[in-house]
Amino acid sequence: MYDVKSHLREVLSQLPQGVRLVAISKYHPNEYIEAAYAEGQRIFGESHEQELRQKHEQLPQDIEWHFIGHLQTNKVKYIVPYVTMIEAVDSLKLLREINKQSEKCGRVVKVLLELHIAEESTKYGLTLDACRELLEGGEWRDMKHVQICGLMMMASFVDDQEQIRREMQTAADFFDEVKARYFADDDAFCERSWGMSDDYKIACETRSTMVRIGTAIFGPRVY
Repeated sequence: MYDVKSHLREVLSQLPQGVRLVAISKYHPNEYIEAAYAEGQRIFGESHEQELRQKHEQLPQDIEWHFIGHLQTNKVKYIVPYVTMIEAVDSLKLLREINKQSEKCGRVVKVLLELHIAEESTKYGLTLDACRELLEGGEWRDMKHVQICGLMMMASFVDDQEQIRREMQTAADFFDEVKARYFADDDAFCERSWGMSDDYKIACETRSTMVRIGTAIFGPRVY
């Protein structure tokens, strides 16, 4: 079997204090997750509702599942019973649906607002202005079953490290603006989720609090 444990230890050794690891386990078998779990890893990220549901049923119940992919509103009801955090909220419509379905389950689900900063058109997310507009509208303040805990973004998939750094720094600066304006008294609004296998070291330098790493831990996709 691929040596998940040593790769996980190597990644963890490079994360500064205050930066948590979301191990991206999508497309990887349960035994890889179990190997990481045996090393103490508890936060895992998935992006497909059916795969996530199967893993939730088969693996230890104290795992914190983060949904990290683009989430369609019609899939929300399947994951809110057990997901800890939905990392990629990119519309008010989706936020409303998460609140509605979480209320049915009697839960409060943590969410991150996804920003579209990268120059690639394939990425999802809110522009900075759209994010300001959503927050300014204030409807989220009345949603009792979602908790906005921070921001998430994906940098451009390029070799230019300065471009990646610029995009992440933009997100970090925007976090400060949003925190001061809308969440100054809310300690829960503290997460900055950016950085993946290729750029997590830059992410740590640009004040990320959560990095989403799959390939560097689990290797190439297994299925």
